[in-house]
Amino acid sequence: MGPTLLALGLAVLAWLLVIGDLVRRRRPAWHWYLVGYPVTACRVLATWRKVAMLNDLAVSRRPPRGLLGDLVVKGDPLRPVAPRISFPRSTRMGLTVSVRLHAGQTPATYMKAADALVHAWKVHAVRVTSPERGLVLLTAMASDPLQRPGLATAPAELLSALIGALESDGAWVMNLRLVPHWLVAGATRSGKSTLLARLITQLAPQPVALVGIDCKGGMELGLFVGRLSALATCRREAVAVLSALVVDMQDRMSVCRSAGVRSTWELPDKLRPIPVVVLVDEIAELYLSDGTREGKAEAEQCSTLLLRLAQLGAALGLHLVVAGQRVGSDLGPGVTALRAQLGGRICHRVNDPGTAEMTLGDLNKDAVAVAQAITAEERGVAVCTGPDGGWSRARSHMTPTDEAVATSRKHSALTPELPAVDRALAVLEGDVK
Repeated sequence: MGPTLLALGLAVLAWLLVIGDLVRRRRPAWHWYLVGYPVTACRVLATWRKVAMLNDLAVSRRPPRGLLGDLVVKGDPLRPVAPRISFPRSTRMGLTVSVRLHAGQTPATYMKAADALVHAWKVHAVRVTSPERGLVLLTAMASDPLQRPGLATAPAELLSALIGALESDGAWVMNLRLVPHWLVAGATRSGKSTLLARLITQLAPQPVALVGIDCKGGMELGLFVGRLSALATCRREAVAVLSALVVDMQDRMSVCRSAGVRSTWELPDKLRPIPVVVLVDEIAELYLSDGTREGKAEAEQCSTLLLRLAQLGAALGLHLVVAGQRVGSDLGPGVTALRAQLGGRICHRVNDPGTAEMTLGDLNKDAVAVAQAITAEERGVAVCTGPDGGWSRARSHMTPTDEAVATSRKHSALTPELPAVDRALAVLEGDVK
């Protein structure tokens, strides 16, 4: 009887393991709620005090000093008290823990201890935020939500593009009305071109003018020429296009001044000029010169014109999306000035820490470290900033090239004309004297 019961017990255990593995692969959220969350919550409660002591999160109720005769003796607290935490609350694929800070503590201390929490709790990542004064919220994620991101949804708005999914399961949206200019950095095969294709696909059905500047001979943006109002394929053409856009910007200023408004969005629909989105692929090609006088002059012109569009274009319906593999001060002083005007930042995997620092360092130091941790296998994963000034990991939806090209051709009839830009390119080609 004994061996039979043992065999039956082993068979039931094996069956439960098979079922558990099937649920984990097919229904990861169910597996998390039934198995992962209870185990992780117990681990959080069991390890919190030890982790707090080892990472300087626990403090003594009395100062760690005393008098020994005429000497002041300082030392480590003998009976440290860990900060109070709430019971772990389950989320879809993780949990959250609220921590009440001791007097004198800041969230920065908990950010430094995030890696220790990851290893102690055996989770994928721990994010630290401070929703209110004196309180820290620790958000633990059981697995990387960007490995198999779902298709996010977002309401359709003018100059708003649904790019992909955020790490928090929310929609990753580039809203050019809220954040008018963007900087996109990423090495080769990091997902930068996929993001630009996704952006064009989302903007193609909207009543906006798309202008491409691709100094790699138009290899990237030339695929969508049917929906582009203009395309510059070399720096000389880029100077002509940007100069025409600056002239158009001045005309828009005159219209706003005559109407007594401060923005084109305050104009009546009949008077409002069409929004223009300028897409620059590989910014380095505009700033690097070959050492000749003509090359240096063109680079300086591009730098000046881009900076003017970035400084004045937001209120006039002119928006910039600037992309590049390498973004650094070695490209020239104009790059740093331009970066200061590009409020939206997206950083994919980069080849050097300087580019990550240039893209995200002036906004959030922690985002730089997260961006540098993106691997070559995580194509499309990026660290992006939000309109609230925070940051998040995100992944763009995969948009095949043929789908993006088909979408641009489908909406080619919506392509508006930009007479000033067309004339500038025609003069450059010698068609108009």
